[in-house]
Amino acid sequence: MSRRQFRPPPRTGDGPPDDTGCTVLHVDMDAFYASASLIDRPELRGTPVIIGGGGRSVVLSATYEARAFGVTSAMPMTRARRLCPQATVIAPNHDRYAAISDAVMATFASVTDRYEPLSLDEAFLDIAGAVRRLGSPTSIAQWLRDTIADEQSITCSVGVASTKFVAKLASGLAKPDGLLVVPQDEVLAFLHQLPVGALWGVGDRTEEALQRLGLHTVADLAHTPVDTLRRALGDATGTHLHALAWGRDERRVLPQQREKSVGSDETFAQDIDDPVLIHRELLRLADRTAARVRSAGLMGRTVTLKVRFADFTTITRSRTLRDPTDVSREIYAAATALFDALGLQRARIRLVGVRMEGLVESERAAVQPRLDDPDFGWRDADRAVDRASARFGAGAVRPAALVRGESVAHPGSMPRGGE
Repeated sequence: MSRRQFRPPPRTGDGPPDDTGCTVLHVDMDAFYASASLIDRPELRGTPVIIGGGGRSVVLSATYEARAFGVTSAMPMTRARRLCPQATVIAPNHDRYAAISDAVMATFASVTDRYEPLSLDEAFLDIAGAVRRLGSPTSIAQWLRDTIADEQSITCSVGVASTKFVAKLASGLAKPDGLLVVPQDEVLAFLHQLPVGALWGVGDRTEEALQRLGLHTVADLAHTPVDTLRRALGDATGTHLHALAWGRDERRVLPQQREKSVGSDETFAQDIDDPVLIHRELLRLADRTAARVRSAGLMGRTVTLKVRFADFTTITRSRTLRDPTDVSREIYAAATALFDALGLQRARIRLVGVRMEGLVESERAAVQPRLDDPDFGWRDADRAVDRASARFGAGAVRPAALVRGESVAHPGSMPRGGE
């Protein structure tokens, strides 16, 4: 969908919208990273705020007040500061974002096991099996909004419809902090009033191509022969947009898929060649990756190291362990061994990453105990850290090396989830 905010079109029906059969919800947190970052800075609510760092970083998120000045995610921070010099800039807190996302997904799971996360801050839910137990789709959507606001101190917008496409479109039109129901018998009237740029998948270039054909509304597109659209946009895009313009979307909500890998990458604020600093960043990444693996109830056998050099050349190296693990110390040891084995001599490094692969459920992992294992070891220590973090916040307990040294990674770097 275009980055521009469109207004919901006027309804054609009378009375409250009929949500019968509207069992697909799209729930999207409002300016998630910015909202989560302001939980501890309530005095900044209602003001322009940009989440990002300095130097070569990009905008991770921005409040709606900053977006009014043209600031968008993925925009270079230098440009964002020029567009909105009065904005307050806050460094990202990825551990907090992950913790809030986990809690939000747990709320979804309490409603239905058929939920499909699209990212940390949005998901589709198929609530067909929950209506008899929890009430109408509208009441379930409102309960989700209230629960997330009460428990996580952030807002979300929800679209309620009979298909994924219309539900996602509705949640975007409901932003911020809104709820929009599109009854089944009003779908075409709802869609055909919208500009073509509101369609999911129509970016700036596609919108320009459509407008060159004289197609400005979804109704214009819907009543254009599909062969004309195929010639102008390509077979796949033309066919796809024509189907959407008539409200056709056969895709089902896919239950959450098990992650194939879990890991984090970090880009340094400046290219570095100091192995001590690189080891410290590998410790941070190993610690973060291990915590995410444990949080997901998983263990992994393969540790993968990623290194990107100043010229953007990227290499990866992997090591498969004897037993699956979720222990920070073991993941760090494997990552540093892989790095040291590269034998890099003063090579300028731009990015490093640590990833766990070969994931299995913890309770099904076969770990062979060693004769010299203590009664309470590093795994128990990690779980104690997890409990402290859950109670006092991420980072409340961390390795001493990370307390002594600040991160040399870029403040705007984004940890990457499962692929």
